[in-house]
Amino acid sequence: MADDWVPDVLGEPFEQRTLSLGSDAEGDIVATVVRSLPSAWEALTGPLRDVDVLYVHGWSDYFFQTDLARFWNRRGARFHALDLRKYGRSLRPGQTPGYIASLADYDADIGAAIDAIRGPRPRRLVLLGHSTGGLTLTLWAARHPRAASALVLNSPWLELQLGSFGRQAIAPLVRAAARVDPLGRHPEVDLGFYTRAQRELGSLPTGHEAWRPERGFPTHPGWLAAIIAGHATVAAGIDVGCPAFVLLSGGWTSPVQWAEAMTGTDSVLDVDEIARAAMRIGQRVTVARISGAIHDVFLSAPEPRARAYDALDHWLTRGALT
Repeated sequence: MADDWVPDVLGEPFEQRTLSLGSDAEGDIVATVVRSLPSAWEALTGPLRDVDVLYVHGWSDYFFQTDLARFWNRRGARFHALDLRKYGRSLRPGQTPGYIASLADYDADIGAAIDAIRGPRPRRLVLLGHSTGGLTLTLWAARHPRAASALVLNSPWLELQLGSFGRQAIAPLVRAAARVDPLGRHPEVDLGFYTRAQRELGSLPTGHEAWRPERGFPTHPGWLAAIIAGHATVAAGIDVGCPAFVLLSGGWTSPVQWAEAMTGTDSVLDVDEIARAAMRIGQRVTVARISGAIHDVFLSAPEPRARAYDALDHWLTRGALT
């Protein structure tokens, strides 16, 4: 209902709505939808005026990219972002941040969000996912054929950084650890270089550091087993059932030690591995490599960021949704 929407922490025009998803051993589970609506003129004349966008963030993250919302609003689309359970606006005291035992469990979050944004008239749904959110939405689309009209992926985590052989080698050990101690804590491997790159570019959000810590959330065997299972599903070949557009940096820098190159490359994922994996998610997949982009392409320096938006706009308005 309309009065379920309340002002969001991002300020006008953003609003949020809390979605109850039951409970688990850590307490009540909720997801949170954030929305930004086009102006009356944009909603009337925009080329995407019959489109609802649903964005899902990556690991150790939440929605804060206001420019991304405005990109869609200017084209007439209604923009919605989902903070998944135990992330961002949906994280509650005593919960293990970001923890999930199966990526399919997010079907409840995504389904509740779609119900919350659905209006009285049929509208096309565009799914937009970043990093782990890209993996989650890719798997969801494959399980829900024809539910989405398009899938846009921003540096989706479709394969482990070790590649398929490395993933297959460690998978039995990860599964065994997940059975014995799913919430055991892994050693810290995030050295904060991706955060530093965003800080140097001026694209790092301010406030809410608990929602997006400098070195990321701690990781756990149960969570890693869920991620590896998702990667294996992609590697086996799936069909998302709609056109897919994959944005990736032109290169990657291994995050072993700080390098200035990290302000113009992906320092989280091996983008060549992701490009190869993207070819296994459907029959109509377009991959755009953006030279100078970082892991979240839309948080890159101004010039590569503008090229990323131009590439997405061209794909949307010259075939995918028109």
